[in-house]
Amino acid sequence: MELVFATNNPDKLSEIKDLLGQEFVLKSLKEIGFDGDIPETDPTIEGNASCKAFFIYNSYMVNCFADDTGLEVEALDNEPGVYSARYAAVDGNTGFKSREELTRANIRKLLKLLEGKESRKARFRTVIALVIDGKEKIFEGVARGEIIYEERGGKGFGYDPVFVPEGGTRTFAEMSLAEKNRISHRAIAFRKLVSYLKTVK
Repeated sequence: MELVFATNNPDKLSEIKDLLGQEFVLKSLKEIGFDGDIPETDPTIEGNASCKAFFIYNSYMVNCFADDTGLEVEALDNEPGVYSARYAAVDGNTGFKSREELTRANIRKLLKLLEGKESRKARFRTVIALVIDGKEKIFEGVARGEIIYEERGGKGFGYDPVFVPEGGTRTFAEMSLAEKNRISHRAIAFRKLVSYLKTVK
């Protein structure tokens, strides 16, 4: 089956290709000629995933899926949530020169807001919206854990350097891609997606 993954994030694309294996042909947005930004205007993680998937489906009439992921921190009333990827920019600071620079700023803001908080419990939540022939199906994956006090590890992306999954001692950024893909929120959601796709091939 041929599918388009509606993302501009090369790290996500790499992770998902690793999960899908050889059973599916996965195309990037660039491969279908799209190089713009997909609207993310819904105030929920579920809504954003759906919005992105239908935007690509309606624009190109290709079967596709989109994901949206949020880090939800208990002591911050589940912030940053839907704003996770642009947390530091929510305050009006838009002068970031790269995605990496924004990511570092997101982590700094998160750690600053957690100073003095007793609970550091958090969860990553991924929602995938799959659109095939105009019909939508939703999949969800959750990874629970806690936010540590400083960054550790050079792998992964986003908040991976400060998130230690439940029962573990290493951050996502200290794990290999294979290790992370066994337990991550995104991996859980995409395994559900792959299991479903095998029934409709």
